[in-house]
Amino acid sequence: MTADGAPGTAGAAPAPVPARGRQRASHSLDTVLEHAIAILDESGEPALTFRALAARLGGGVASIYWYVGSRDELLAKATEEVMGRVLAETGPLVDGPDPIANVRAIALALFDEFVRRPWFGQYMLRNSGMQPNSMAMFDRLGQQLMRLDLTPRQRFHAVSSIVSYVVGVAADLAEPPPEEFLESGLTRSEFLGVLGERWRALGADRFPFAHHVADEMAAHDDLDVFRSGLDLLLAGLRLQADEGGQTRLAGRDGTGGGADAPAGS
Repeated sequence: MTADGAPGTAGAAPAPVPARGRQRASHSLDTVLEHAIAILDESGEPALTFRALAARLGGGVASIYWYVGSRDELLAKATEEVMGRVLAETGPLVDGPDPIANVRAIALALFDEFVRRPWFGQYMLRNSGMQPNSMAMFDRLGQQLMRLDLTPRQRFHAVSSIVSYVVGVAADLAEPPPEEFLESGLTRSEFLGVLGERWRALGADRFPFAHHVADEMAAHDDLDVFRSGLDLLLAGLRLQADEGGQTRLAGRDGTGGGADAPAGS
C-alpha cells in the first residue's frame, strides 16, 4: 500500500512525465490589456509595441497574437476597455432631474480621463467608428438631450461639439510645455506673469483686447478656462432648448410658429 492507501509496488520508480512542447504563455486578454494600458499611460502611444508588451508580460511576442491580430486592434481594445470603465463610473450621473447638468457632469468625467490618458482621447476621435463602448458614451450624452425640446440636428450638433471640445482641450493640455518655459527655469505662475507683462506692453491702440485681459492671462487656470468654455456651450444649448419649447407652445396656442416647431421632441 502506498502512503495514501492506494495499492502499489514497493520501491517502484515514479512513472515518467511526458516531455511538454513549448506552451502558450499563460496570459489572458484582461492581463494583456492591463499591461498595454499601463505602457500607454506611462509612455504614450508610440511606446506600445508587441515587443515591449511581451517583455512586460514575460512571454514571447507570438503569445500576444492569441488575443489580438494587430497593433491597431490592440489600441482599439485598450480604448474600449478604458471607455467601459468610464461608462461604469458615470452611470450614476444620468439620473439627475436636469439633463444639461447631467451632460456637464459626464463631460467633466470624460475630460479628467482624457487629461490623465492623452492617448485615449486621441485614439477615440481617430477611430471611434462603431466601437460599442464609444458609441454607448455618445448615445448616453444624446439620450440626455432627447429630454430637451430640440431637433435631431440640434442634438447631433450639440453632442458632437461637446465631445470635440472636451477631447480637443484635453489634448491641448497634454502637449509638452513650450521650450521657452522649460528653458526659463521659472514656475508656471512666474512664466505666466512674464507673458502677462508682454501683453500689457502691447499698445492698447493696436491690441485693445490683449491689453484689456493681460491680468487674466497672467493668473489664469487652464481647468477654470475649460469649465467656463463648457458652461458657455451648455448655456447656449439650454437657450436653444428654451426657444424650441416656446415655439412649440406658441404653435399649440395658435399664435403662430407651429411650422417651425422642433421635430422628434
